[in-house]
Amino acid sequence: MAEQQEQAAPDAMMTRIGQVVMLHHGGDREEARGRFLDLWAEIGEDGDPLHRCTLAHYMADTQDDPSDELAWDLRALSAAEELSDGRLAEHHHSLAVRAFYPSLHLNLAADYVKLGHGEVARSHLRRARGAVGALGDDSYGDGIRAAIARLETRLAHDGIPDGDSLPDRLGGPGGETLGPPRRCP
Repeated sequence: MAEQQEQAAPDAMMTRIGQVVMLHHGGDREEARGRFLDLWAEIGEDGDPLHRCTLAHYMADTQDDPSDELAWDLRALSAAEELSDGRLAEHHHSLAVRAFYPSLHLNLAADYVKLGHGEVARSHLRRARGAVGALGDDSYGDGIRAAIARLETRLAHDGIPDGDSLPDRLGGPGGETLGPPRRCP
């Protein structure tokens, strides 16, 4: 009985991460970044891969420097590679690790575009495109697929070569964010 209650109990760290995500979405980027760093210190570099992946995924959005954003997105990908479907099912029964990869690789592609590394961006974009079959046929999946298509179009039209600096190209042509929508934990 106690085991069943433990499994049914919400994951306190995921709840705390979600609260900081809401703070960030409410417009307090600096405070969110500070709270994410505090949570990261609690979780640690070797902590639960679900916690690390989720926190790093959202922490990337709070960064001002594209290099820092890339570092957090790389941490999210690394943690996802350690994550099992069993652990993920403990958090939510309908989630699968493979469904994380389209978003993670899309984020990395967008980071590399910001840094002017076109070939690496294209590589991650191909990985994102190759993994979209794991996404549901819902608004989140549609958003990821649309963001991949926008970035593919942008890379095809802008001809971003490897190594160029893109300080004036951090957003899309209409000012939209290059990366995918983020799903709240």
